[in-house]
Amino acid sequence: MAIPVLISDYSSVARKLMTRSLPCDSNIDISYAANGSEALDQLEAGKGDILFLDLNMPVMDGYETLEVILNNNLQTTVLVVSGDIDPKPTVG
Repeated sequence: MAIPVLISDYSSVARKLMTRSLPCDSNIDISYAANGSEALDQLEAGKGDILFLDLNMPVMDGYETLEVILNNNLQTTVLVVSGDIDPKPTVG
């Protein structure tokens, strides 16, 4: 049985790159979401045992999505993937 993997990122280019980074010989079934709201719908439909989640998305961002996942005890393994770079990193 294929492992359901969900890639949630607002950028279609990022979704394609993430897909290409996964082993092509893996037994996985990949679904996509462009924002957190779509990701939650996919999770509730059982399409995300593993979730690759961007933090900065329109409609519902990754932070809000994580909060809903935790509050509703949705069963998924979340890997946060974000290309956002903080121009003023905090130290200490």
